Parts: sequence; C-alpha cells; structure tokens
Amino acid sequence: MLLDVLCFVFYLIASAIVVAGMFDKKGPNKTLATVSVVIAIVLHAYILKLGVFLSPGQNMSMLNVASLIGWLISVTMLVTSFKLPNTILLPVIYGFSGLIVIANSQLPSAHMMNVGIKPTLLIHIGLSLFAYASLSIAFLYTLQLSYINLRLKEKKASLLHSSLPPLMAVENILFKLLLVGTVLLTLSLITGFMFLDDMFAKEQAHKTVLALIAWVIYGVIVIGHWLYGWRGRWVITTSILAAALLTLGYFGSRFVREVLLSS
Repeated sequence: MLLDVLCFVFYLIASAIVVAGMFDKKGPNKTLATVSVVIAIVLHAYILKLGVFLSPGQNMSMLNVASLIGWLISVTMLVTSFKLPNTILLPVIYGFSGLIVIANSQLPSAHMMNVGIKPTLLIHIGLSLFAYASLSIAFLYTLQLSYINLRLKEKKASLLHSSLPPLMAVENILFKLLLVGTVLLTLSLITGFMFLDDMFAKEQAHKTVLALIAWVIYGVIVIGHWLYGWRGRWVITTSILAAALLTLGYFGSRFVREVLLSS
C-alpha cells in the first residue's frame, strides 16, 4: 500500500507542476516534472510486476490491464513530450495513472491467465494493449484538438500561454496516431481470430462485435482523411465514438463482473 500511495503522490506532483506552468509565461518546470513522473513510472512498473506476474500465471484483471495501459501511455507521452506538443495532456494522463494505481490497491480482483501455455496468446495481448494505448492517446489528442478549436473561436488561447500547441501540429499528430492505432487494432483482431477459439463465444461476442465496429469507424476516418482530406468536427465526433465503443467492448462486462458483482 505504501508503494501505491508514493506512486500516486509522485504522479500528482508531476500533474500539479504541469498545470501550474500552463498559466505561467515561462511554462512548467520540465526538469522537476520529469523527475517526479520518472519516479512514479518506476514505482508503477514495480507495482505491476508484483500484481500481474504471479505464480503460476498472470493476473490480467480489469484494473491490472487498465493500470498497464496507463503505464504504457504515461511512458509514451513522457518520452514524446520532449518533441511533440502534448503538455496540456500530461496532467490528465498522469492523474489517470495515479488514480488507477490507488483504485487497484483498494479493489483487488483476479483474472488469471497462463501465457506460457499458449505463447501465441502473448502476441494477441501485446498487440491489443499497444493498439488500445495508441488509440487512447489519439483520443486525448482529439480532445485537445477540440479544445484548441473552441479556444480559438472564443479568442482565449492566451489564457494558457505557450501550452497550447498549433492547431495543425496537433491535427497532424492525431492522424498519425489514428493510422498507427488502426493498423495495430487490425493486427490484434487478425491474431485474435487466428489464435483464439472463443472470439464469438457468449462472454466474448459483444467485445468482438464492438471492437469490429470501432475498427470500421477508425478505418473510415483514416481512409477518408487520406483520400478526401477529411478533418474537423466530423472526425472529432467519430473518433470519440470509436474510442467509446472500444472501451465499452473491453472494459464494460469486465467492470460488471470484477467490480460490481464481486463487491
């Protein structure tokens, strides 16, 4: 529990530093924020090691998976923060990761798997995690794009000083993330049909169907942008819809089974 609290505190410190810097013309103290979040990420990785890798298998409970995705996103956004405009997203990401760590410590659950018995399952799980992480980051950039659009229309961009990146830069990153995420999601679905026998079983059918619908929507967005230059409000709305379907498909039933019913 002490490790969970320390991890949460360092995520919170990093978030607070970034938020405070958004309203300062000099921007956030990047060195202090980076040190804080690196400590949080290291603690988070150790907590995941203790909670996921159990004998004789792996505990892939809903909160453990959410924690793992939060860790992947935090690491990715920290690394890319030195090159890409994502400062405004960092408090949301770090705050989410910290809250998931605390929630996982207070609501422990188990969904045991043994990847060693079926190594091909590891390929599917890895692709699924990276696909969801990529599309989650794309979702955050979608929100950022929508927020910048709103601020520019209201002529209040100066409120956040240099923390608001150029609109076109954010849009360019968004479509690259959507492309990468859609490719990974495609590979995840392909490996699922190749290596799993229960993709349309009673407990998995809704997850598969929702993932396929989200995949179609993402595919239409990517192809539409590539061929016809689609952008703007329609892309933002459909991206949010696809992200919601994907999240509901994976976490919806597991939340009911592992959190609501178990409590």
